[in-house]
Order: sequence, then C-alpha cells, then structure tokens
Amino acid sequence: MQHRDKIVLQKILAEIDIGTKFLGDVTIEVFLQDEMKKRAIGMTVINIGELVKNVTMELREAYPNVPWKAIAGFRDITAHRYQTLRMEDVYASVQMDFPMIRKQLTSILKNENEM
Repeated sequence: MQHRDKIVLQKILAEIDIGTKFLGDVTIEVFLQDEMKKRAIGMTVINIGELVKNVTMELREAYPNVPWKAIAGFRDITAHRYQTLRMEDVYASVQMDFPMIRKQLTSILKNENEM
C-alpha cells in the first residue's frame, strides 16, 4: 500500500468517527428536525467521498469488496443535489453503511501493516 493510501484511509476513518459522533443515538425523527445535524452529517458524507476519490486505483482494485464507487457517488449526490437529498437515506447510511465501511477499511490497514 502506498503511504498516501494509508493516510487517506486513516482520514476516512476519522470522518466516519466524526459523523457517527455527530449523529449520536438520535432517532430518525429527531435527526430530520435538526438542521445542524443534517448539514454536519451531509458535510461528513462529502468529505468521505472526496477522500475516497483520492484512493489509488491499485488499492481499489486490490479490495473490490469496498463500495468505492458508491461512496464517491453518494458524495456527488450530497454535494450537488443537497436540496432534494432524502435525509432518511443519509441517516440510514450513517447507521448501516458507516460501521461496515469502518470495518472494511480497518481490516485493509491491518492487512497491509502485516505485510
């Protein structure tokens, strides 16, 4: 793994942690009513997607089980269609996708460090 990829993966993990912390344990109803939380999480999704776009093709190809393209695509939707973005989808992504992506990226870092 290139040093650059390691740095990018660590930054993505940090953003996932920030988004998870921002959301906390609020319900979907509370989230939908909290404009600051929605915007903070939206920015976190954008940051993660931008970082994913900096992962080398070599690493992406080595770990095709990570939904690299979907993560970057969700960033584009969040950034360019924010006003029509379904916040229910953003909430679900933080609840379900962030933990899965965190696990995958942590595993990549661990595997690469063992090599």
